[in-house]
Amino acid sequence: MRLSEREFAQVVAGKKLARPKAPKETDIQNAIREYLLWNGWYVIRHHQSLGSLKGLSDLTAIKDGWTVYVEVKTPKGTLSEDQEKFRDNVIAHGGTYVVARSVEDVQFLCRISVKELQAAWLGKVVGT
Repeated sequence: MRLSEREFAQVVAGKKLARPKAPKETDIQNAIREYLLWNGWYVIRHHQSLGSLKGLSDLTAIKDGWTVYVEVKTPKGTLSEDQEKFRDNVIAHGGTYVVARSVEDVQFLCRISVKELQAAWLGKVVGT
């Protein structure tokens, strides 16, 4: 573990170090977006505003004609009722919906070809 000078001084003084803060949803979203972009996906980030479709996923990722809807949550976050309805509509229409809490949750999208991904995940929800 690497300590800053301030943290080192606290340890030397016998004080407890503050717990690391949980990552913010925006930080997770940016990391996922960058990871997918680096791996050849076209990624659209959706901003909720007046007139937006309620429950719309945070990200839409497209590669080789395949579209994946990605909802980003913190480790303890849950889907809202509107997000659940959007997810259910995506699945009912044969789409793929991913609930991602970290970059690790989308890495499977970059490990195999889109054809293999479609065979395994088309019309399914990944993550909870």
